[in-house]
Amino acid sequence: MFKKLLASVGVGAAKVDTVLETEHLHPGQKFQAQIIVMGGDVEQEISGLELALMTKVKVESDDGEYFTNHVIEKWRIPEEFTISPGEQRIIPFEARLHSETPITQINAPYNHCHVWIETGLDIDLALDPSDKDALHIYPNEAVKAVLSAMDKLGFQLVKADVEKGYLRASSFQSTSGCYQEIEYRPSSHSLFGLQEIELSFVPEAHKTHVLIELDRAFRSDGYIDLTIEHDQVNLSRICDQLERLFA
Repeated sequence: MFKKLLASVGVGAAKVDTVLETEHLHPGQKFQAQIIVMGGDVEQEISGLELALMTKVKVESDDGEYFTNHVIEKWRIPEEFTISPGEQRIIPFEARLHSETPITQINAPYNHCHVWIETGLDIDLALDPSDKDALHIYPNEAVKAVLSAMDKLGFQLVKADVEKGYLRASSFQSTSGCYQEIEYRPSSHSLFGLQEIELSFVPEAHKTHVLIELDRAFRSDGYIDLTIEHDQVNLSRICDQLERLFA
């Protein structure tokens, strides 16, 4: 009875470990994993498993800015079973990352972008034992071309973070409840009077939308947007489009 009481508060309880086939992924990519459930000191009833795609978001409040965890997407495996002490059970899992998963692999001096998968067990009367697996998220070809174009146009990558909220433009809107901001500044004096540019991406299956916030000297911030079809990614064309938009 004492062991069962300890297990009910997480001492000697079953544990979970998610083993990903790869931690290196792109937004919207399908991934596979094995969820390993290991029995604790007593027999326990498992009512299901939950996985969550997580990131850290910046929130602005009256008291200032702070970071908090945000669930981008959640998956539930409604598998019920009893796990005996010392028993190991392996459950295969497959899903697709949300297309708006923030990019973590950005060469910015200040990169505050983190993404991970968190796995938890649903155990009656127990704290949820959980497992966290960090992901390395890479840009798709359209995003990569935009970032390269910014370099070619003489802008310097400064910072990347993820903010809480939604993006809306005339032809698209985000759905994940958070959005990434990638901040650039001119390497030298800008001919367009630009002091800062912030890029946010909303990828879809066959195209990527770009929302661009422009901070010009002596003028209020302005927003412009651009859509890139994935079968028409061309670095020279994107450079030309950005130059026209910035002018």
